[in-house]
Amino acid sequence: MDAVVEQPAARHGAGAGPLVLDIRDLHAWYGESHILHGVNMRVGQGEVVALLGRNGAGRTTTMRAIMGLTGARKGSIKVGGVETISLPTHRIARLGVGFCPEERGIFASLSTEENLMLPPRLPVEGKPMSVDEIYAMFPNLKERAKSPGTRLSGGEQQMLAVARILRTGANLLLLDEISEGLAPVIVQALGRLITTLKSKGFTVLMVEQNFRFAAPLADRFYVMEHGAIAMEFAAAELPSKQATLHELLGV
Repeated sequence: MDAVVEQPAARHGAGAGPLVLDIRDLHAWYGESHILHGVNMRVGQGEVVALLGRNGAGRTTTMRAIMGLTGARKGSIKVGGVETISLPTHRIARLGVGFCPEERGIFASLSTEENLMLPPRLPVEGKPMSVDEIYAMFPNLKERAKSPGTRLSGGEQQMLAVARILRTGANLLLLDEISEGLAPVIVQALGRLITTLKSKGFTVLMVEQNFRFAAPLADRFYVMEHGAIAMEFAAAELPSKQATLHELLGV
């Protein structure tokens, strides 16, 4: 694959605001396994950035490394200009970072509304969304307010997982495979949600296997291969990158 690797100097979109996330030469390990090999990535305020790649490429590990959830980390990860490479997870979250993992992580024994009342408010600029604002954005959750998590569909659980992050006041959202395994109508609803969040000034870094879901949403794309960034391009460049994407991703 070396022939198709192209990694220009890290940049963020010209229309984006100040850098919210600045990753430079990031290495990460799980035990003795060296997973990330010098990842460079930048995300500007108000951008939606998609991190693409095949299974095992290092995308989820990148998300977990940003949150301090891997083993050893080396390099630089700045959130809002603050170096976080040596900070514990709770300190990173308090900088306004919300992580929605692939396994969702809701409290299944609690009702939808109880789940929404649990998250703490982060000490960041801006205010967390109220429960009423959440229900306006997620009408399905309002209908299931008293239902326990075990009674929610996969799509409703995914919506609840994202909604819980919004209740904290986080403004940098890390979304890991939020469309995976969901019905097309729910995937479309999640796409509308991301568009709405962007219009409200949120910054989103999303890991996606579903290229068709990510393509119309993202301002920029990074493609990972073997624990490193193999390609970076803006949405406007997407048509010219199709052949390379097919080779890297099989899409």
